[in-house]
Amino acid sequence: MTAPGSREALDRAVRLAVFRAAAETARVPAPADITAALGISPEDVEASLHRLAEERVLVLAPGPSTRIWMANPFSAVPTAHRAFIDGRTYWGNCIWDVLGIPPALHADAEIATACGDCGMEIRLRVAGGELVEGEGIVHYGVPAARWWDNIGYT
Repeated sequence: MTAPGSREALDRAVRLAVFRAAAETARVPAPADITAALGISPEDVEASLHRLAEERVLVLAPGPSTRIWMANPFSAVPTAHRAFIDGRTYWGNCIWDVLGIPPALHADAEIATACGDCGMEIRLRVAGGELVEGEGIVHYGVPAARWWDNIGYT
């Protein structure tokens, strides 16, 4: 087990491993991937993931799990919100998240999403850190102050 004094360093290493893998591969890593990448015990990775979830750095899958569901702006599961960057498909949990992926990666992107009302596909293009093609209205059905009441629904 990791000594309590090194928890901050461990959590930082786990957090960086998660976001680095998501950025480089377009996939959020599983706990076993983090264990292998960092050469630390599964128990330490699991404890760190739980702490990071408590701090809202990431979201674990519902139920008793250490599987990462969201490492915002990246989604660990396929969604209707996709950013196409350098031959990779990144998923976001919502339009807000998927629009955050290009600037997080300092990259241009084609964005595909769906209208939450009618399901029609919406295409956007981000270049140079700006939306350069596409338009629409973003609707938030839950006030921002209540997003973490049920972040999966939000």
